[in-house]
Amino acid sequence: MTRNAMISIIDDDESVRLATASLVRSLGFIASAFESAEDFLRSSNLENTSCLICDIQMPGMTGIELQDHLIEHGYHIPTILITAFPEERVRKRARETGAIGFFRKPLDSQAMISCIDSVLHGTR
Repeated sequence: MTRNAMISIIDDDESVRLATASLVRSLGFIASAFESAEDFLRSSNLENTSCLICDIQMPGMTGIELQDHLIEHGYHIPTILITAFPEERVRKRARETGAIGFFRKPLDSQAMISCIDSVLHGTR
């Protein structure tokens, strides 16, 4: 995939959402940010998203519920899940849903960059 790939970011925390979108843009990718999973599902970005970065704990649909919903509806978007509460049972559930990354907040920018690059450049 090329640098013009779209990465959608979903996080109810505006500061995390904006910082992550800024990081994605600094790498040369297109970033699109959403406050909730429901907003993302209603958007036109669903069909064009090359990678999804999503918070796990959010009001309404959680990141893991979103991942399950996408798979159930035939969308296999590489998903990176992030959380402020990295409990082992949550990490295990994230792996079960097929998440390609699981990161604790605050995000380790270098680890996130490596994960994104590996997904979008096929090194995974």
